[in-house]
Amino acid sequence: MFKSLTIIFLSALAISCGSSSAEKKKSLSVKTNSENHVFTIGNTMDFSLNNPKNYDLGEVTFSFDGKPVSSSVDLSNIRLGEHQLVAQVNLDGEPETIQQTITVMNDMAPKVYTFNIVNEYPHDITSYTQGLEFYKGELYESTGQYGESKLRKVDYKTGEVIQNYDLPKEYFAEGLTVMNDKVYQLTWKRGTGFVYDANSFEKLSSFKYNESKEGWGICNDGQVLYKSDGTEKIWTLNPETLMEESYVQAYHSKGKVVELNELEWVEGKIYSNRWQKNGVAIINPVNGAVEGVIDFTPLHNKVTQHPKLDVLNGIAYNPETKTLFVTGKRWDKLFEVEIVEK
Repeated sequence: MFKSLTIIFLSALAISCGSSSAEKKKSLSVKTNSENHVFTIGNTMDFSLNNPKNYDLGEVTFSFDGKPVSSSVDLSNIRLGEHQLVAQVNLDGEPETIQQTITVMNDMAPKVYTFNIVNEYPHDITSYTQGLEFYKGELYESTGQYGESKLRKVDYKTGEVIQNYDLPKEYFAEGLTVMNDKVYQLTWKRGTGFVYDANSFEKLSSFKYNESKEGWGICNDGQVLYKSDGTEKIWTLNPETLMEESYVQAYHSKGKVVELNELEWVEGKIYSNRWQKNGVAIINPVNGAVEGVIDFTPLHNKVTQHPKLDVLNGIAYNPETKTLFVTGKRWDKLFEVEIVEK
């Protein structure tokens, strides 16, 4: 009899204590005016806290990407991609956060572009091209693979290598860009980039990736550097410290564009090829919107076919001719093209 009373007493005690804070938190959620929390840029997001069991939560406050908001957010001037909407509540005397990921996509499909070939030039068939850029009329190239990685200055009309620097064998070189007489070259998985004198190729310094894990492509607008890491993110690097300060996410009207690789700054836009693809995305550097795509598929068949032939990689804009120069990994041709809307 005593044992039965003890069990009844303990059961009653458990019930009287009610739900734990963790259980209460599970019943709470952030509700928005989109069922799947996906919005289009230009819309307004309305939100509230869903509290189906009417727990006493004290004052509920919201933040969007860390900034206080009330009950709605205008999505007209916002970066595309994922954002965090957070509700701050009080559960059993302790502060708790309820978080919801919000996705903002572009409001229109990308324009489709094709190209006309202006010229074809010879290109070193052994070069595993990773980065390509014109600077003061000269073409700089970064090549990859362990034991083969190089920094080069090339006569693009003849394919002759004017200047060459071999990286240590432990580095797999990736993209490059040139700004203020300095070459910035990324490496893949070592989390390290190098800075060289653009004229002598003397190594001046190195820098670390503080947020992203890998180095893929890099370009500049004359003031700041932009870096890809193989995801949908394009990072902005401080030109003085080379620290990653912020990023945009490449999105079009259907979703994100991942594996962004070689980057090139072209008249206010970022051109990026995708790894293992023959297309180039035209990206708005302010909000990450993929505004256009260029299909370079036919170029692959115009180069010498051989066992080590790889994908399109290498985009260089020549501001003097206002044309784009495109090649690939172990391609024997460099194509000068003009871009036209399809």
